Amino acid sequence: MVQEVRDLGPDSVAESGAKSSANSGTVQKPLKSAAMPRPSVSDRLIHAARKAADLRAAALADPELARAVALVKAWQAYRLSHTHADLLQSPRYRAAARFFVDDLYGSGSLAQRDAELARVIPTLTRFLPDGALTTICEAIELDALSESLDHRVARQLMAAPPDPHKFDRAAYAQAYRQAGGFDERNEQITAAERIGASLDKLVRKPLLGGLLNTMRGPARAAGLISIHEFLVRGFTAFKSMSGAREFLQLTLGRERAIAQALEVGDSSQLPI
Repeated sequence: MVQEVRDLGPDSVAESGAKSSANSGTVQKPLKSAAMPRPSVSDRLIHAARKAADLRAAALADPELARAVALVKAWQAYRLSHTHADLLQSPRYRAAARFFVDDLYGSGSLAQRDAELARVIPTLTRFLPDGALTTICEAIELDALSESLDHRVARQLMAAPPDPHKFDRAAYAQAYRQAGGFDERNEQITAAERIGASLDKLVRKPLLGGLLNTMRGPARAAGLISIHEFLVRGFTAFKSMSGAREFLQLTLGRERAIAQALEVGDSSQLPI
């Protein structure tokens, strides 16, 4: 015998569910909404590249802001070279320290890389191995975060412009603290740590070095030469260390100590 199935409307279903819950003595819990999918590496690249490029475009459109940002970047490059002077002179760590100072926290122009990314982000996902693509993505996200923090400090300088010839650690420390963003500062250091760890893993892949060398011609043809050169510099620098753990502990330990000191107004670890 076939049991008749009635067409129940929403109200009937709700009523039936309520009666069932009441009869069973249990309380129905609302259904959890599905978790939002994590953005893809390509989406993260697009977002970070646009953010960094927009910030640099804003500085180009405002000469006063551009001067302040340039002053901040130049002083930070000086500070990094001072903080890590021993590593920059170390036979084992020299190349990695230079990559850290110039590429991850560099003050140079990134206009070519911005232009490349604007054109060829979809190509990157087909062109690069997964590990290398993730490293590039993390580096671009770090760049966007660093650019944003530099702009915050620069705007504090614009509010009370220092003499460019007398811009010292006290002036920088004051602007740094007034700019805030201390959680972002911590994330900046953590991001550099992730990139270093990613590069350390990449250099352990026996075929990747040869692949990067053979990719130079196609990278140039695809308009990816500065991105390719970034990867080659990072790969070569970390390969030469034969293990990056001590290097990362030294550099990022120093950076965390300086960030924590600046947060409470202590500029004693900065160069004079």
